[in-house]
Amino acid sequence: FKFVLENYFYELNIFNLTNLQFTEEKLGQAEKTELDAHLENLLSKAECTKLWTEKIMKQTEVLLQPNPNARIEEFVYEKLDRKAPSRMNNPELLGQYMIDAGNEFGPGTAYGNALIKCGETQKRIGAADRELIQTSAINFLTPLRNFIEGDYKTITKERKLLQNKRLDLDAAKTRLKKAKVAEARAASEQEVRITQSEFDRQAEITRLLLEGISSTHAHHLRCLNDFVEAQMTYYAQCYQYMLDLQKQLGSFPSTFLSNNNQSSTTPVQSVSSPSVLASASASLPSVSNSMVTSGLSELKSSSGSRKARVLYDYDAANSSELSLLADEVITVYSIPGMDSDWLMGERGNQKGKVPITYLELLN
Repeated sequence: FKFVLENYFYELNIFNLTNLQFTEEKLGQAEKTELDAHLENLLSKAECTKLWTEKIMKQTEVLLQPNPNARIEEFVYEKLDRKAPSRMNNPELLGQYMIDAGNEFGPGTAYGNALIKCGETQKRIGAADRELIQTSAINFLTPLRNFIEGDYKTITKERKLLQNKRLDLDAAKTRLKKAKVAEARAASEQEVRITQSEFDRQAEITRLLLEGISSTHAHHLRCLNDFVEAQMTYYAQCYQYMLDLQKQLGSFPSTFLSNNNQSSTTPVQSVSSPSVLASASASLPSVSNSMVTSGLSELKSSSGSRKARVLYDYDAANSSELSLLADEVITVYSIPGMDSDWLMGERGNQKGKVPITYLELLN
C-alpha cells in the first residue's frame, strides 16, 4: 500500500509539473523544445488536407442532395445503421406529375401526349440522378469520410501523445536546471534521458503517419477521377434523353411546338458514351445547321443580303466579329473568300462576322 501511495503521489507530481510547464510556456516563462522543420511541415500539410477534405466532402453532399432535411434524415438513418426509406427525387416526382396530368388531359390530345413523353424523360433523368448519387457516395464521398474519421483521427491521437511527451521532456529539463543536490541532479539527468528517448520515439511514429498524407492525396485523386467519370456519364445520359425527347416532340404539328415561331429541328448528333460530354455544350448551337443549309447555299451564290433571327447570345471574340443577342433580327450577307461557317452581319451602323450556327435565316 505504501508503494502504491508513493507511486500515486509521484505520478500526481509529474502531472502537476507537466501542467505547470504548459502554463509557463503559454505565458512565455519557460523554454520549449521545438519540432524539426520537416515534422512541422508534415503537420501543416495534414491540417490543410483535413480542412479542405471536409469542405469538399460537405459541398459535394450539398451538390448531390440540395435538400438539407433529406441530408439530415439520411445522416440519422446512417448513424442508426438503418436503411433510409426510398422516396422519389425531384425529377422523378415532376415526371410522375406530368404523366398523371397527361393521362388526365387525355393521351390522345397533343398536350396530354407531350406531357406523358416529358414525364417519362424526367423519370429517366431522376433514375440517372439516383445512380450518380449512389456511385459518387461509394467512390468519392466514402473514401474522403474514411480519411476524416479514420486516418486523421489516428494522426490527431498520435500528435497529442507527441505533445505530452514534449511537455514531459521540457518539464524534466526544467527540474534538472533546478536540481542542486548531486543525488537529485543524477536522478533528473536519468529522467531527461528517458523522456528524451520517449519523445524521439513518438516523433518518429508521428512522422511516419504524416508521411502517409502523400499516399492519401494519390488515393483521393483516383477517387476524384471516379467522381468526374460518374458526372460525365450522368450528363451524357441526360443529354441523350433530352435529344430523344426533342425528336419525339418534333413529330407534333408545328403549331404546338413553339411560341416564338422558331422552326423546330432535331439535332443529328447523338451521345453514345460519356467521352463526348466535353464537346456537348459546344456543339449545341449546331442544331440550327439544318435550318440554314438551303438558305445559306442561296445566299452564298448571290450577292444579296437576308434578314436573320439570332437564336443564341454570342459574345464577339475580337473586333472583327459582331456580338449578338438572342431573338434580335439582323441583316446578313456573304463575302467572297469568307469561311463557310461565317457570314457578315449588320445592325444599324455596326458590322462584323457572325457564326451561321447562331442564326435562323428568314424568308
